[in-house]
Amino acid sequence: MTRLFVARTFILLALGAAQLPAANAGVLPEERTDLLYHRYSGDEVTVSGPSLLVRKQTSTNTSVFFNYYIDNISSASIDVRTSGASRYIEERTEQTLGVDYLHGKTTMGFAYTDSAENDYEATSYHFNLSQDFFGDLTTLSMGYSKGSDTIRQTGNPTYLQFADKQSYRLGLSQIITRNFTMGVGYETITDEGSLRNPYRVYSYCNPESTCAARGFAAEIYPNTRTSNALSVRGSYFLPYRAALHGEYKVFNDSWDISATTMSLGYTQPISDFIIDLRYRLYSQTKAEFYNDLFNRVDEFNFLGRDKELSTFDSVSFGTTISYEIAKSGWWIFEKGSLNLSWDHIEFTYKDFRDVPAGRLLGSAPGTEPLFAFGADVIQLFVSLWY
Repeated sequence: MTRLFVARTFILLALGAAQLPAANAGVLPEERTDLLYHRYSGDEVTVSGPSLLVRKQTSTNTSVFFNYYIDNISSASIDVRTSGASRYIEERTEQTLGVDYLHGKTTMGFAYTDSAENDYEATSYHFNLSQDFFGDLTTLSMGYSKGSDTIRQTGNPTYLQFADKQSYRLGLSQIITRNFTMGVGYETITDEGSLRNPYRVYSYCNPESTCAARGFAAEIYPNTRTSNALSVRGSYFLPYRAALHGEYKVFNDSWDISATTMSLGYTQPISDFIIDLRYRLYSQTKAEFYNDLFNRVDEFNFLGRDKELSTFDSVSFGTTISYEIAKSGWWIFEKGSLNLSWDHIEFTYKDFRDVPAGRLLGSAPGTEPLFAFGADVIQLFVSLWY
C-alpha cells in the first residue's frame, strides 16, 4: 500500500516531486527536460527514486509531455513496528502522458496517469481549462480528475477491492498591481469504495474489564468520503529583485476532519543563483471514527487508528537553491538549471500513542508516550530548456 503512503506524505504535505503541470492560459509551457532524484526519510521509512519529465511543443498551439516516476520504499514505520511485522521493501512506478492545447487566450490540458505496485494499481484522467480576461490581468481556471484503483493484499490471493475518486477544481488569479498578485482556489474530492488500508488495524482493550493489554483487529472505514479545500495565496515582488509569497488553506471532510495550512516563502536571486526559503504550519483535528484505543472490539460501526486521521500538527521549513548552467547553450539545449531542495518536517501527534515505546517502558495501554517524529525530503534535479 505504498500509494497511500505517498499520497499522504507528498500530496497532503505538498512536498511531492511529481506533480501534474498546470495549464497556463495564453502561453504554452516551455519545452524542457527535467531529471529528478527524490528522497524522503522519517519514522524508519525511506522513499527514493528518479523521475524524468519531457515536454515538447508539436506545433505553435500544442504541447505534449511525459513523466516517469519511481518510488523505492523501505518501511518499518510505527504501524509496522506496532504489529510486530518485519520491514518491507516495495517499488511503485508511475507514468503520466499529457497534452496542452492553446487557442487564443484559452488553454486546455489533458493527462492520463497509470501507477502500479505489487498490491495497488491506479489509473486517473485529468482535464484542465484556463482562460485569460480583462487584458490578461485575470485568469479563471477549472479542472476535473477521475481515478480508479484496484486494491489487493499481499499473502491473501482472494482479497480484491476497488475505489473511485473524482476531483473538481476552480481557481481565480488576479494581478492587483504591478508588484502584487492574488489567487483563490477551491477543490472538492469525492471518494467511494474501499478506502482503508487492508494491512492496518485498530486497537481495543483486552480484556474489556481491565484493559490489561491491547487487542488488534482490522480497521473498518466508511465507503464514501467528501473533502473540500479553499485556499488563498498571494505574491509580492520587492524592489530589490526579491519576492514574498504565502498561502492560507482550510480543509474539511465528511469524516469530520478539519485542517488549516499556513505557508510563507521568500525568493532572492543572487548572481546566477536563486534562493528560496519557506516555512509551513499544518494543524488537523481527528476523524469521528478515530481512536487510539477503543473500549472493546467492534465498539462502533466504523473504527480506525490511522495516525493520519488523528489530531496532529506539523511544522516544516526548507530551502531550494537553483544555479543557472549552460547559459550560452549546450548541444540541443538553450539553457539549464541545477536545483537542490531540502525540507525538514516535524510531526506532533496529540492522541496517537507510541505503542512500541510503551512496551519498552512497560506502560499500561492508553498511557504510552504520544508519538512524534521528524522527516527530511530532498530533491535534486536538472532542468534543460530546448
